[in-house]
Amino acid sequence: MQIDTLHWKILKCLQQNARQSNAEIGRQVGISSPAVSERIKKMEDAGIIESYNTLISPFAVGYQLKALITLRAFMGMLKPFLEKVKTYDEVINCYRITGNENIVMEVVLKNQKHLETFIDQLIVYGETKTQIVLSRVIKHNEVKPLSK
Repeated sequence: MQIDTLHWKILKCLQQNARQSNAEIGRQVGISSPAVSERIKKMEDAGIIESYNTLISPFAVGYQLKALITLRAFMGMLKPFLEKVKTYDEVINCYRITGNENIVMEVVLKNQKHLETFIDQLIVYGETKTQIVLSRVIKHNEVKPLSK
């Protein structure tokens, strides 16, 4: 699918507020509501728009720590870990990466004791390194859409 300037404008509107109406998006980009709806549907069908999400503040619901944890899996433990990581409620993002480590996870935890308990579960699979997140520099909805 070819992405034109209007598609990019629509994507930017959706990133700013995915709950706004197609009529409001149309006013912002200069096309009709049905035209916005059609373009959004085509981008969904093409896999450009993957999903619409509700982002929950972990801090507002009692998770006071956010951390990035890398894992260097022990020999033969990567595949078992890739299955197990899907069951951890603490993990909000997990990526398989290149380099010395195999995995990087973004996790939310209630406190230091929760972090310690969680790391104890991970060390069965490999060596970990943990960095505590101090603050977020770019919010999810501030990420600019890719351009040509």
